[in-house]
Amino acid sequence: MKKMNKIIIILLLSVFVLSSCGKQTLQKIVKSDDYELKYSKATELYNAEKYSKAIQLYEQLVPRWRGSDKGEEVHYQLSLCHFHIKDYMLAGYRFREFTDLYPTSEFAEDALFKSAYCYYLDAPVWSLDQEITTHAISELELFISRFPKSNRVDSCNVLIDDLRGILQTKSYENAILYYNIGYYRAAYIALENSLKDYPESDNKEKILYFSYKSNFDFANKSIKIRQEKRFQEALERYHTYVYEFPAGTYSKDVEKFYKTINKELEKFNKSELSN
Repeated sequence: MKKMNKIIIILLLSVFVLSSCGKQTLQKIVKSDDYELKYSKATELYNAEKYSKAIQLYEQLVPRWRGSDKGEEVHYQLSLCHFHIKDYMLAGYRFREFTDLYPTSEFAEDALFKSAYCYYLDAPVWSLDQEITTHAISELELFISRFPKSNRVDSCNVLIDDLRGILQTKSYENAILYYNIGYYRAAYIALENSLKDYPESDNKEKILYFSYKSNFDFANKSIKIRQEKRFQEALERYHTYVYEFPAGTYSKDVEKFYKTINKELEKFNKSELSN
Protein backbone atom coordinates (compact mmCIF):
# COMPACT_ATOMS: atom_id res chain seq x y z
CA MET A 1 0.00 0.00 0.00
CA LYS A 2 2.83 2.38 0.93
CA LYS A 3 4.61 1.45 -2.30
CA MET A 4 1.47 2.22 -4.32
CA ASN A 5 1.08 5.62 -2.63
CA LYS A 6 4.70 6.39 -3.41
CA ILE A 7 4.18 5.55 -7.09
CA ILE A 8 1.11 7.80 -7.26
CA ILE A 9 3.02 10.71 -5.67
CA ILE A 10 5.90 10.25 -8.15
CA LEU A 11 3.48 10.22 -11.09
CA LEU A 12 1.72 13.38 -9.88
CA LEU A 13 5.05 15.14 -9.42
CA SER A 14 6.10 14.08 -12.91
CA VAL A 15 2.92 15.50 -14.41
CA PHE A 16 3.44 18.76 -12.50
CA VAL A 17 7.07 19.05 -13.62
CA LEU A 18 6.20 18.31 -17.25
CA SER A 19 3.35 20.84 -17.13
CA SER A 20 5.64 23.48 -15.64
CA CYS A 21 8.26 22.77 -18.29
CA GLY A 22 5.61 23.12 -20.99
CA LYS A 23 4.53 26.48 -19.62
CA GLN A 24 8.12 27.66 -19.34
CA THR A 25 8.84 26.52 -22.90
CA LEU A 26 5.84 28.43 -24.30
CA GLN A 27 6.75 31.55 -22.34
CA LYS A 28 10.34 31.31 -23.56
CA ILE A 29 9.11 31.09 -27.16
CA VAL A 30 6.76 34.04 -26.59
CA LYS A 31 9.72 36.11 -25.33
CA SER A 32 12.06 34.80 -28.04
CA ASP A 33 13.14 36.78 -31.12
CA ASP A 34 13.02 33.62 -33.24
CA TYR A 35 9.85 34.12 -35.31
CA GLU A 36 10.26 30.88 -37.23
CA LEU A 37 10.21 29.06 -33.90
CA LYS A 38 7.10 30.99 -32.91
CA TYR A 39 5.48 30.02 -36.21
CA SER A 40 6.38 26.35 -35.78
CA LYS A 41 5.08 26.25 -32.20
CA ALA A 42 1.89 28.15 -33.11
CA THR A 43 1.17 25.65 -35.88
CA GLU A 44 1.80 22.77 -33.49
CA LEU A 45 -0.56 24.24 -30.89
CA TYR A 46 -3.23 24.96 -33.50
CA ASN A 47 -3.11 21.39 -34.82
CA ALA A 48 -3.38 20.16 -31.22
CA GLU A 49 -6.50 22.36 -30.84
CA LYS A 50 -4.81 24.43 -28.13
CA TYR A 51 -6.19 27.59 -29.65
CA SER A 52 -5.83 29.95 -26.69
CA LYS A 53 -2.11 29.20 -26.48
CA ALA A 54 -1.66 29.45 -30.23
CA ILE A 55 -3.25 32.92 -30.14
CA GLN A 56 -0.37 34.22 -28.00
CA LEU A 57 2.09 33.41 -30.77
CA TYR A 58 -0.08 34.27 -33.77
CA GLU A 59 -0.68 37.75 -32.34
CA GLN A 60 3.07 38.32 -32.47
CA LEU A 61 3.42 36.92 -36.00
CA VAL A 62 0.54 38.84 -37.63
CA PRO A 63 2.07 42.36 -37.42
CA ARG A 64 5.56 41.01 -38.09
CA TRP A 65 4.64 39.33 -41.38
CA ARG A 66 1.79 41.61 -42.47
CA GLY A 67 1.41 41.70 -46.25
CA SER A 68 3.46 38.54 -46.92
CA ASP A 69 2.32 35.02 -47.81
CA LYS A 70 3.09 33.86 -44.29
CA GLY A 71 1.32 36.94 -42.92
CA GLU A 72 -1.79 35.88 -44.84
CA GLU A 73 -1.61 32.37 -43.39
CA VAL A 74 -1.04 33.35 -39.74
CA HIS A 75 -3.71 36.07 -39.87
CA TYR A 76 -6.24 33.53 -41.12
CA GLN A 77 -5.15 31.00 -38.49
CA LEU A 78 -5.42 33.62 -35.75
CA SER A 79 -8.99 34.39 -36.87
CA LEU A 80 -9.85 30.69 -36.79
CA CYS A 81 -8.43 30.36 -33.28
CA HIS A 82 -10.78 33.04 -31.98
CA PHE A 83 -13.64 31.36 -33.84
CA HIS A 84 -12.88 27.95 -32.32
CA ILE A 85 -12.86 29.31 -28.75
CA LYS A 86 -16.19 31.07 -29.52
CA ASP A 87 -14.85 34.58 -29.10
CA TYR A 88 -17.12 35.64 -31.94
CA MET A 89 -16.74 39.38 -31.59
CA LEU A 90 -12.95 39.26 -31.91
CA ALA A 91 -13.12 36.50 -34.53
CA GLY A 92 -15.51 38.59 -36.64
CA TYR A 93 -13.17 41.57 -36.37
CA ARG A 94 -10.11 39.48 -37.31
CA PHE A 95 -11.81 37.80 -40.29
CA ARG A 96 -13.01 41.19 -41.58
CA GLU A 97 -9.54 42.65 -41.12
CA PHE A 98 -8.15 39.69 -43.08
CA THR A 99 -10.44 40.33 -46.07
CA ASP A 100 -9.40 44.00 -46.12
CA LEU A 101 -5.69 43.12 -46.05
CA TYR A 102 -5.83 40.12 -48.38
CA PRO A 103 -8.85 40.65 -50.70
CA THR A 104 -7.50 38.27 -53.38
CA SER A 105 -6.61 35.48 -50.96
CA GLU A 106 -7.96 31.99 -51.55
CA PHE A 107 -9.38 32.30 -48.03
CA ALA A 108 -11.10 35.66 -48.65
CA GLU A 109 -14.54 34.19 -49.35
CA ASP A 110 -14.46 31.95 -46.30
CA ALA A 111 -13.14 34.76 -44.11
CA LEU A 112 -15.82 37.23 -45.19
CA PHE A 113 -18.56 34.68 -44.62
CA LYS A 114 -17.19 33.73 -41.21
CA SER A 115 -16.91 37.40 -40.28
CA ALA A 116 -20.61 37.89 -40.99
CA TYR A 117 -21.50 34.59 -39.34
CA CYS A 118 -19.64 35.59 -36.17
CA TYR A 119 -21.75 38.74 -35.88
CA TYR A 120 -24.83 36.60 -36.49
CA LEU A 121 -23.84 34.28 -33.64
CA ASP A 122 -23.19 37.28 -31.40
CA ALA A 123 -26.59 38.90 -32.09
CA PRO A 124 -28.51 39.40 -28.82
CA VAL A 125 -32.13 38.62 -27.97
CA TRP A 126 -34.71 41.16 -29.17
CA SER A 127 -35.01 42.94 -25.81
CA LEU A 128 -31.38 44.17 -25.93
CA ASP A 129 -29.71 46.77 -28.13
CA GLN A 130 -29.67 45.56 -31.75
CA GLU A 131 -26.57 47.32 -33.11
CA ILE A 132 -24.78 44.00 -33.61
CA THR A 133 -27.85 42.51 -35.31
CA THR A 134 -27.97 45.40 -37.78
CA HIS A 135 -24.23 45.09 -38.39
CA ALA A 136 -24.55 41.34 -38.98
CA ILE A 137 -27.20 41.96 -41.65
CA SER A 138 -24.91 44.50 -43.35
CA GLU A 139 -22.01 42.05 -43.32
CA LEU A 140 -24.13 39.24 -44.79
CA GLU A 141 -25.41 41.56 -47.50
CA LEU A 142 -21.83 42.58 -48.23
CA PHE A 143 -20.87 38.92 -48.67
CA ILE A 144 -23.74 38.38 -51.13
CA SER A 145 -22.70 41.49 -53.04
CA ARG A 146 -19.04 40.46 -53.21
CA PHE A 147 -19.59 36.75 -53.88
CA PRO A 148 -22.98 36.54 -55.66
CA LYS A 149 -22.20 33.11 -57.14
CA SER A 150 -21.08 31.55 -53.87
CA ASN A 151 -22.88 28.42 -52.68
CA ARG A 152 -23.24 30.22 -49.34
CA VAL A 153 -25.61 32.90 -50.68
CA ASP A 154 -28.71 30.87 -49.78
CA SER A 155 -27.38 30.38 -46.25
CA CYS A 156 -26.78 34.12 -45.98
CA ASN A 157 -30.37 34.86 -46.98
CA VAL A 158 -31.64 32.44 -44.33
CA LEU A 159 -29.46 34.13 -41.69
CA ILE A 160 -30.64 37.59 -42.79
CA ASP A 161 -34.28 36.50 -42.47
CA ASP A 162 -33.54 35.19 -38.99
CA LEU A 163 -31.91 38.47 -37.95
CA ARG A 164 -34.70 40.56 -39.47
CA GLY A 165 -37.09 38.44 -37.40
CA ILE A 166 -35.32 39.70 -34.26
CA LEU A 167 -35.65 43.30 -35.45
CA GLN A 168 -39.32 42.73 -36.32
CA THR A 169 -40.00 41.41 -32.84
CA LYS A 170 -38.24 44.35 -31.20
CA SER A 171 -40.12 46.83 -33.36
CA TYR A 172 -43.47 45.22 -32.50
CA GLU A 173 -42.77 44.81 -28.78
CA ASN A 174 -41.62 48.43 -28.45
CA ALA A 175 -44.87 49.59 -30.06
CA ILE A 176 -46.94 47.36 -27.77
CA LEU A 177 -45.12 48.80 -24.77
CA TYR A 178 -46.50 52.23 -25.70
CA TYR A 179 -49.98 50.73 -25.88
CA ASN A 180 -49.65 48.96 -22.52
CA ILE A 181 -48.70 52.17 -20.72
CA GLY A 182 -51.57 54.08 -22.32
CA TYR A 183 -49.67 56.13 -24.90
CA TYR A 184 -52.15 55.26 -27.62
CA ARG A 185 -51.13 57.81 -30.23
CA ALA A 186 -47.45 56.88 -29.88
CA ALA A 187 -48.42 53.19 -30.06
CA TYR A 188 -50.35 53.78 -33.29
CA ILE A 189 -47.42 55.62 -34.92
CA ALA A 190 -44.92 52.96 -33.79
CA LEU A 191 -47.15 50.15 -35.07
CA GLU A 192 -47.59 51.84 -38.43
CA ASN A 193 -43.82 52.33 -38.71
CA SER A 194 -43.24 48.71 -37.77
CA LEU A 195 -45.52 47.52 -40.55
CA LYS A 196 -43.92 49.93 -43.00
CA ASP A 197 -40.44 48.61 -42.15
CA TYR A 198 -41.53 44.96 -42.10
CA PRO A 199 -44.58 44.54 -44.38
CA GLU A 200 -44.26 40.74 -44.28
CA SER A 201 -44.01 40.64 -40.49
CA ASP A 202 -45.20 37.50 -38.70
CA ASN A 203 -47.01 39.90 -36.36
CA LYS A 204 -48.95 41.62 -39.13
CA GLU A 205 -52.42 40.73 -37.80
CA LYS A 206 -51.49 41.83 -34.28
CA ILE A 207 -50.04 45.08 -35.63
CA LEU A 208 -53.22 45.88 -37.58
CA TYR A 209 -55.41 44.97 -34.61
CA PHE A 210 -53.51 47.09 -32.09
CA SER A 211 -53.22 49.92 -34.60
CA TYR A 212 -57.02 49.87 -34.79
CA LYS A 213 -57.41 49.44 -31.02
CA SER A 214 -54.93 52.27 -30.33
CA ASN A 215 -56.95 54.61 -32.52
CA PHE A 216 -60.17 53.49 -30.84
CA ASP A 217 -58.83 53.97 -27.31
CA PHE A 218 -57.22 57.27 -28.26
CA ALA A 219 -60.57 58.55 -29.61
CA ASN A 220 -62.47 57.19 -26.61
CA LYS A 221 -60.28 59.07 -24.14
CA SER A 222 -60.09 62.31 -26.13
CA ILE A 223 -61.96 65.48 -25.29
CA LYS A 224 -65.35 65.82 -27.01
CA ILE A 225 -64.34 68.30 -29.71
CA ARG A 226 -61.60 65.95 -30.99
CA GLN A 227 -63.48 62.67 -30.81
CA GLU A 228 -65.32 62.76 -34.14
CA LYS A 229 -62.16 62.98 -36.26
CA ARG A 230 -60.40 60.36 -34.17
CA PHE A 231 -63.27 57.88 -34.35
CA GLN A 232 -63.21 58.33 -38.12
CA GLU A 233 -59.50 57.51 -38.11
CA ALA A 234 -60.27 54.41 -36.05
CA LEU A 235 -62.92 53.46 -38.61
CA GLU A 236 -60.30 53.58 -41.36
CA ARG A 237 -58.11 51.16 -39.37
CA TYR A 238 -61.16 48.90 -38.94
CA HIS A 239 -61.56 48.61 -42.71
CA THR A 240 -57.85 47.88 -43.13
CA TYR A 241 -57.97 45.06 -40.60
CA VAL A 242 -61.14 43.50 -42.06
CA TYR A 243 -59.74 43.69 -45.59
CA GLU A 244 -56.52 41.91 -44.60
CA PHE A 245 -58.08 39.46 -42.13
CA PRO A 246 -61.82 38.98 -42.83
CA ALA A 247 -61.92 36.02 -40.44
CA GLY A 248 -59.10 37.07 -38.17
CA THR A 249 -58.23 36.04 -34.64
CA TYR A 250 -59.50 39.34 -33.23
CA SER A 251 -62.63 39.65 -35.41
CA LYS A 252 -65.06 39.46 -32.47
CA ASP A 253 -63.43 42.38 -30.64
CA VAL A 254 -62.95 44.28 -33.89
CA GLU A 255 -66.68 44.13 -34.64
CA LYS A 256 -67.58 45.12 -31.08
CA PHE A 257 -65.45 48.26 -31.30
CA TYR A 258 -66.86 48.94 -34.76
CA LYS A 259 -70.39 49.10 -33.34
CA THR A 260 -69.26 51.54 -30.66
CA ILE A 261 -67.55 53.73 -33.27
CA ASN A 262 -70.71 53.85 -35.38
CA LYS A 263 -72.84 54.79 -32.37
CA GLU A 264 -70.47 57.63 -31.45
CA LEU A 265 -70.34 58.92 -35.02
CA GLU A 266 -74.16 58.80 -35.22
CA LYS A 267 -74.34 61.03 -32.14
CA PHE A 268 -72.12 63.59 -33.86
CA ASN A 269 -74.24 63.43 -37.02
CA LYS A 270 -77.44 64.01 -35.03
CA SER A 271 -75.83 66.86 -33.16
CA GLU A 272 -74.78 68.51 -36.41
CA LEU A 273 -78.26 68.08 -37.91
CA SER A 274 -79.95 69.61 -34.88
CA ASN A 275 -77.65 72.60 -35.15
